[in-house]
Amino acid sequence: MLKVASRTLHGLLLLVGVSIFAFALLSAAPGNFFDELKLNPQVSPATVASLEIQYGMDRPLPVRYLRWLASVAHGEFGYSMSYHCAVGSLIWVRARNTLLLTGLATLLAWAVALPWGMLEALHRGGWADRTGGAVTAGLLAIPDVLVGLIFLLFAARTGWFPTGGMASVDPSHAAFAERLRDVAVHLFLPVVALALGAVPVLVRHVRSAMIVVLNSPFIEAARSQGIRKRRLVCRHALPAAMNSLISLLGFSIGALLSMSLLMEVVLSWPGLGPLVLEAILARDVHVVIAAVLLSSIFLVGGNLLADVLLYWADPRIRTVQP
Repeated sequence: MLKVASRTLHGLLLLVGVSIFAFALLSAAPGNFFDELKLNPQVSPATVASLEIQYGMDRPLPVRYLRWLASVAHGEFGYSMSYHCAVGSLIWVRARNTLLLTGLATLLAWAVALPWGMLEALHRGGWADRTGGAVTAGLLAIPDVLVGLIFLLFAARTGWFPTGGMASVDPSHAAFAERLRDVAVHLFLPVVALALGAVPVLVRHVRSAMIVVLNSPFIEAARSQGIRKRRLVCRHALPAAMNSLISLLGFSIGALLSMSLLMEVVLSWPGLGPLVLEAILARDVHVVIAAVLLSSIFLVGGNLLADVLLYWADPRIRTVQP
């Protein structure tokens, strides 16, 4: 558990560093939220200057950062000048939607990639391996934006799926089963599109990890004893490859989180992606910083989850060295 505690501490320090860097970078960027008001001849420069003083934009950077840090401690994450409310009230709902999308996409991607990679490793050099390699190469060549646009066009042309949003029924007048079905229909295309971007990379890593294990001496010894191929793979090879695959899980969560922000914008899923895009265009700094910090929290959490799973799966990690 000392390793997990150490990784947790490192993650917290990383989040502090990310918050400082993001705050300093966005504060140093030219322009601010009131630039459009300055171009309006009906708004006097004195009015703009008073608004900047009211929102503390005239204060030094360390003072603004400490004030923002105090608001984070209260769960507010600063103040949104576009929405005229605390950022926390905006960001938590969007973060929940992003986590729902990313979590389901991660499960789907691994559910497809794990048997696919194992099949290619078992039939290395055969038609299944060559066909799988061609398919993964084709998927890697397609940009994620293009995949999202194709899915959006498919939804618009067929009408089988909604072209955006999270729900189309009134929650106050719908039964739980109907609301669940409605959310599932809205989730289908974003989840599949997001998983398609991650599957090729996962398949190639699973294939490589399984080939290394299948070529190891203990697998050769087990194969010489006449153990059936299915039992050999599931009971011996897969547990031996689990360490590298669990480490890959943490990486895949972070990759899917970063990819989901773009896919949410393309497919109009109400997650962090559209909110961040609107905040960047409006120069709503606190919303952008909160979204960056939450994305970093998700990434650190994914890697910490991988460390906990490794600690649970491998007894050698739990052994304390003298």
